[in-house]
Amino acid sequence: MTSQIDKAKAFHALHVKGNPVVLYNAWDPGSAAIIARAGAKAIATGSWPVAAAFGFADGEKIPLDVALDNIRRIVATVDLPVTMDLESGYGVEPAKVAKTVSRALEAGAIGFNFEDQVVGGSGLHDIAFQAERIAAAAEAVKASGIPAFINARTDIFLKAKPDAHSDDLVDAAIERAQAYAKAGAHGFFAPGLGDEALIGRLCKEVELPVNIIALAHVPPKAKLAELGVARISYGPVPYRQMAEWLEAKARAAFE
Repeated sequence: MTSQIDKAKAFHALHVKGNPVVLYNAWDPGSAAIIARAGAKAIATGSWPVAAAFGFADGEKIPLDVALDNIRRIVATVDLPVTMDLESGYGVEPAKVAKTVSRALEAGAIGFNFEDQVVGGSGLHDIAFQAERIAAAAEAVKASGIPAFINARTDIFLKAKPDAHSDDLVDAAIERAQAYAKAGAHGFFAPGLGDEALIGRLCKEVELPVNIIALAHVPPKAKLAELGVARISYGPVPYRQMAEWLEAKARAAFE
């Protein structure tokens, strides 16, 4: 078995602008094993599919203990780097975020998504405060001795419809990316963004490797690579497609 430290280092190395690592999101040990057999270089969970698989709604409704046990089981099942979607850290204050991060690393994760939206609210955390939260996460990572990958997510583009995405929103995202990088983030996640020109600008002006989620309105992998994207994830898409297939098969069986 590869050590957690080696897995973390390998995961960092997968993030190359123009040659994006593809993370086809899993939700439990079984799905992770299937994705690993398909040729994955790393496994990533998504908060929505994990919550749905365990009967919860998204938005930190799944108990953290359950989510962490799921990570432990995934890590025990696949000999690949496993990064966890920690949503907004299961707590607002930096100290709480740090504790959550420490627990995720103890469970075997080598990285995590950490978003800036206010869970249970409608807006985003103030940039300075979110930077404090990221800094606390970075300190927890340092204290653990595991060089984990902090993927700082902004929900700016999810809060607006795709046809409303603009250079002004990219300006706001760049400001956040710069603050998050200074606080200790290793990657910048901009889910919802699909416009080629805006993605290209974001990748060019943000030093951190940029993560784009492969939604229906997003360019294909080859174009994203050309634009400078370093990480492509699939979020809830695999689970939703699986659920549609399963329901269709079940309905046919019941007819």
